[in-house]
Amino acid sequence: MMKTVSYLVLLCCLVAGNALAGTPNAVIFMYHHFGEEKHPSTNIRLEQFDAHLGYLQTAGYQILPLEEIVQAIRGRKPLPERTAAITIDDAYISVYRNAYPRLKRLGWPFTVFVATDPVDRQLPAFMSWEQMREMQAHGARFANHSSSHGYLIRREAGETDSQWRERVRQDILKARGRLRDELDTHSTLFAYPYGEYNRALAEIIEELGLTAFGQQSGAAGPYSDPRALPRFPMAEKFAGLDQFRIKAASLALPVTEVNPWDPELQDNTPPAMVVTLAPSDANLERLQCFASGGAVMAPTWLGMDPPRFRVTARAPLPRGRSRYNCTAPSSRNDRFYWFSHLWIAPRPHR
Repeated sequence: MMKTVSYLVLLCCLVAGNALAGTPNAVIFMYHHFGEEKHPSTNIRLEQFDAHLGYLQTAGYQILPLEEIVQAIRGRKPLPERTAAITIDDAYISVYRNAYPRLKRLGWPFTVFVATDPVDRQLPAFMSWEQMREMQAHGARFANHSSSHGYLIRREAGETDSQWRERVRQDILKARGRLRDELDTHSTLFAYPYGEYNRALAEIIEELGLTAFGQQSGAAGPYSDPRALPRFPMAEKFAGLDQFRIKAASLALPVTEVNPWDPELQDNTPPAMVVTLAPSDANLERLQCFASGGAVMAPTWLGMDPPRFRVTARAPLPRGRSRYNCTAPSSRNDRFYWFSHLWIAPRPHR
């Protein structure tokens, strides 16, 4: 049986050949703080950021506006061979002080997802609208990160489903209005606060005509779900240049279906995730999957027409956010296909 599966995996890769040649693939990086060591889990050290920018420049990456990448992915139109986008969440003041001058010198576009309530309250940790207008005049783009930056998937005490839906909808629409009023931007891009989403929230996003981004790793490609496009989070611990090079060169694993798709779980029992793939030149014999923390998950192949596998973590998932990550080498210059799926296990009641 193993020999048969191995043969089918190899045959699938050979038949695929260059099936994805000319299709869109882009890597989207996500940053928060720049040079603020008191926030190590979301901060990038300035020497790390300089190394990232220097590598992207010398390695010949095309840094494109996020809107162009989204249009190409949705329309399945080609992008340059090495395409990347730079995104920044929350609109902290270190963006203006440290990231913006560097990106301005390079003439590179970037997108800041703004949580508008802290800006309106003039909290010192955040940029002002005037600073954002200055950045906008030099190529910065701004998009929706909700007004409250709350945990949007969570219900308030005694809140019905319909009340929750209306509250969340108004939260997102309020941010849209503030961005329009202050920056005259009508962006249809949205980043989930904390990268958290579930099926119900994704439905609201779809109803509002938005394309949404999470914080799960991986490249974005023609099969990526526009309700939760992947981004590589950049923070001190995971921002070394060797890791950055691998992530920058990654390819979107062509996942046509994942079941269950909804990341929100009822408890911390590890879900059995079933993934269906489109043809590609990924070496599926070397597919590797890991749970958060690095625990190996051996894939069980369920068929090869189309390629379909199942993985399950061995241990209970941690409370809160975790991920399943899968990678497979490509035949193209030591590049790797990458896919990550978010899980959110309930936290204990306090």
